[in-house]
Amino acid sequence: MGTTRTTGTARATSTTRTLLGRRYAAAAALLCLTTLGSPPSAHAAPVPAGGDAARRAAAADAGAEVAARRLARRPAGAGLAFGPCPAAEELPSPVRCATLRVPLDYARPDGPQIPLTVSRVPATGRGGAARQGALVYNPGGPGASGLFFPLVADLPEWERIGAAYDLVGYAPRGVAGPAPLSCEDPAAPAHAGPTPLPADPSPADKRARIAAARAYGRGCAQRSGAALAYYSTLDNVRDLHVLRAALGEPKLTFMGASYGTYLGAVYATRHPGHVRRMVLDSAVNPDPRRIWYRNNLDQGAGFERRWRDFLTWAARHHAVYGLGTTPAAVRASYERVRDAVARAPAGGVVGTGELQSAYLRAAYYDEVWPERAAALSAFLAGDPGPLTEQARPDPASAAARENSRAVYTAVMCNDAPWPADWAVWDRDNTRLARRAPFETWANAFLNLPCAYWPVRERQQPVAVGARSAAVPGEQPAALPGTLVVAAERDGATPYPGALELQRRLGLRSSLVTEAGAGTHGVVGGRNACVDGHVERYLLTGATPGWRVTCAPHPEPAPVSLDDRAAGPGKVPAVPRALLPPAV
Repeated sequence: MGTTRTTGTARATSTTRTLLGRRYAAAAALLCLTTLGSPPSAHAAPVPAGGDAARRAAAADAGAEVAARRLARRPAGAGLAFGPCPAAEELPSPVRCATLRVPLDYARPDGPQIPLTVSRVPATGRGGAARQGALVYNPGGPGASGLFFPLVADLPEWERIGAAYDLVGYAPRGVAGPAPLSCEDPAAPAHAGPTPLPADPSPADKRARIAAARAYGRGCAQRSGAALAYYSTLDNVRDLHVLRAALGEPKLTFMGASYGTYLGAVYATRHPGHVRRMVLDSAVNPDPRRIWYRNNLDQGAGFERRWRDFLTWAARHHAVYGLGTTPAAVRASYERVRDAVARAPAGGVVGTGELQSAYLRAAYYDEVWPERAAALSAFLAGDPGPLTEQARPDPASAAARENSRAVYTAVMCNDAPWPADWAVWDRDNTRLARRAPFETWANAFLNLPCAYWPVRERQQPVAVGARSAAVPGEQPAALPGTLVVAAERDGATPYPGALELQRRLGLRSSLVTEAGAGTHGVVGGRNACVDGHVERYLLTGATPGWRVTCAPHPEPAPVSLDDRAAGPGKVPAVPRALLPPAV
């Protein structure tokens, strides 16, 4: 890419979109997280968090401030030494990378350190644009890496932003890199498929999942020890505070998607005086009462609604796919495929778990609707090849999938108390599954390790927007205007969460809604109206008003797999590296 950075040329755009597509395809494969898991061979003792929670939190906040001030005292930009990126990241020039070492436990700022990889493309200054600082991106998960983000500098829709800002991505603590968090052996047979995932789990199925959830938590404790307690949103916020200082920025300009919106909102609450501008795309509901158990229940209804959108679209295009002329008929076609792979896994590796993960992507991204519908059609016509290609686990990404699930689970479980009684989970998810069967049980089983989590002391969710939640000792400051972006029919982060986030951020917050749409992750090349508001805000600080609405982006056109111009692998302009099906 280094020789093709003439933004706007067909070659540069094509090369960049190809690279982004590869990164996106690898990240999207990480949605396949519905396996039972591999029980560890030995038991592990609960991980002690140790000491009084309030005292430890205050010490950690003080330690983060110490670490940030040490970096802030250096010459601007001297906190990070950028050079060639690690080969494993496949990030071409002009993207450069650096390593930021942060305390594992911020209460001991001089104790053990962990490395975070940071990527950057400097502001181009194209068109005479003045540099405005660094724009830091977090793609969510938790468990996703944002290292790919600087690649968007070559895309026309990012040209003006890339002219004014250094585009900065990073891999949060525990994500990939030299110190990946792990809870089980990624080479275990369970990661290769096929995986059973009954649509209506029996008591025996539930007992197996409970055993697997307990074993998974034990594996996390075995592999991580006491370090397991230090993977949380508050620790991620402290890392972001230190990264801001290492970049030489007195105030943070930040863009977060999905879980990244919660990370950004907690940062803004804890450090309002260090916020410059903040774009929060596909907002998590930050109500402390919903972090995280109820947010995951909310997703059941959200994914069901979005799944019906896909079924409705496929029914409208029955002439192309032959799946049925009504949503109910298309659902029946899907269920025929699910029953078939339950009896005989497609390609020997795609069972009901892999099928669920592949079609969950249809509830995230409407870009995949044509290829998913075509795969169902081909399977029912006797050709399992397209379905196998789209749904089979990639052995090359097994370690990345395992790592991402480990980080996701650790942050979810450490962040808040979860019900410890299986009867509560069974009651709530049984009720929900009656009206929202598509994803309810898969989501419940993914998060079930939190019921048996070996870290004894859970954190309490931050009251986003509350002045009392600011880090003690910081100068009181009003939060500047922020920009929340949401799709009205988003299943992963249902729209009421965006309304709640805006309410909590206050009167200077603005909400841009893509009406009638549901693709998760709105910013970045899909909707020119949304992108225009985001660009204007980042370049000028001007918000578009309390609430504004954009028309939805066009639904995808129906395309059969016979059309080689739009077969499997067609991806959005900007990767949506959103990992497990939770937030």
